[in-house]
Amino acid sequence: MGIGRVVLVTGGGRGIGRVISLAFAEPETAVVVNYRSDATSAESAVSEVRGRGGDGFLCQADVTEYQAVREMIEKTVGRYGKIDVLVNNAGGNRDGFLAMMSAEDWNSVMDTNLKGVFHCCKAVSRHMMAERRGAIVNVSSLSGITGLPGQTNYAAAKGGVNAFTRALAQELASFGIRVNAVAPGLVESDIASAMRPEHRDRLLANIPLRRMGKPEEVASVVRFLASDDASYITGEIIKVTGGI
Repeated sequence: MGIGRVVLVTGGGRGIGRVISLAFAEPETAVVVNYRSDATSAESAVSEVRGRGGDGFLCQADVTEYQAVREMIEKTVGRYGKIDVLVNNAGGNRDGFLAMMSAEDWNSVMDTNLKGVFHCCKAVSRHMMAERRGAIVNVSSLSGITGLPGQTNYAAAKGGVNAFTRALAQELASFGIRVNAVAPGLVESDIASAMRPEHRDRLLANIPLRRMGKPEEVASVVRFLASDDASYITGEIIKVTGGI
């Protein structure tokens, strides 16, 4: 099987990341599933990618460590010769009101959600620049646009991702590389499950479509932004929020 496209999804073994990985699973496409610690879920995702006709490849790396990210990128390029699409999905939250938030909770969320995006984009950009083509899709959040109580760290990190996306899109456009972000609202996920019930219910009441989104509805937008159908879209933050 020849490989036409190579897609790297960080945090691609579980949750929304897993669904994104599977959205790209098809013949002639290699899907590199990155994970930090949950090897079992990542291996399962790779197996399912292969079951759908794609070439699944497992790659462990903590996105908060630049050297680990660089080695992951080099390993992928060494195996396939290129990376066509980078999906920065790895993330996490440690919600709490600012007055009671520890520096550890602040730093952990910033490191994973924002610094991780910086590391991955920095490591992959030179390869994409050499190819003079590529697509980067960052998974952001509605919290980074509107701000949500109890999520000052998460909102700051995702707001940073949005600004980073717009700036990097300007830098890389002349190389034929597009950079966009998807900002989900309330979506069925581990993060939504971890929310305080009253917080989740309050958000749900404000969604015009009156339901949570499905991970597949986020993944389809990610896939679109990575495709040639979105060839004239860059520097955009696409909200997937049910109208909130």
